[in-house]
Amino acid sequence: MLLTTDEVEARILHERDGIIAFDKPPDLPTSGRALDDPDCLQWALMQRHGGMVWAVHQLDADTSGVNLFTTAKGLVEPLKRAMGHQGATKSYVAIVHGVPAWEEQACDAPIGLIGQGQLGVAADGRAASSTFRVVARSAEHSVLAVTIATGRTHQIRIHSQALGHALVGEEWYRDEPCGLHVRQALHASALSIAGPHALLVTAPLPQDLVDLLGRLNLSLGDVVVP
Repeated sequence: MLLTTDEVEARILHERDGIIAFDKPPDLPTSGRALDDPDCLQWALMQRHGGMVWAVHQLDADTSGVNLFTTAKGLVEPLKRAMGHQGATKSYVAIVHGVPAWEEQACDAPIGLIGQGQLGVAADGRAASSTFRVVARSAEHSVLAVTIATGRTHQIRIHSQALGHALVGEEWYRDEPCGLHVRQALHASALSIAGPHALLVTAPLPQDLVDLLGRLNLSLGDVVVP
């Protein structure tokens, strides 16, 4: 998926002092296999900037929403530390199978390899912490607001499955891959960090997930999901 110049400009959520927050569309990796790989968001931003742009964190190719970059190499580590600080908030919207019996649930299951190249809940895995809150329900599906205190690969996808509510569109972390949507229904809705590079950015729910809500008889109504 290649973004046009206009699409790149329209999706910039915040730009200041070498920091770029971007509303990443689905079906586009944050970074490519090499710096000259055009099939990624980093390449598109490098073309716009006319020089090197670094990804501060990665989103799955099919996950949409707030993705942070910088044009200054010296900011990469400070921004990563700020994102990992307890004062940071990383918020997501997830559309899942089933209707939780709880209103809010924390999951601290460690994540690691459970097979050849396969991630999952593993006793000897790395610490991971997610909190899930129900914001809408239908007969068979729910919308969850998710915040994460860590940033492990596929963390929300794995923790959702561990709680018995795999994502709609999930192909890997579900006993039977879900074909209800073309991608896992996960959106990085907001990011806030404190300190010298303090920022708060939000990304609106993309149209494909708005349409999915309608198909699944889910409505957010007046509920505000960051």
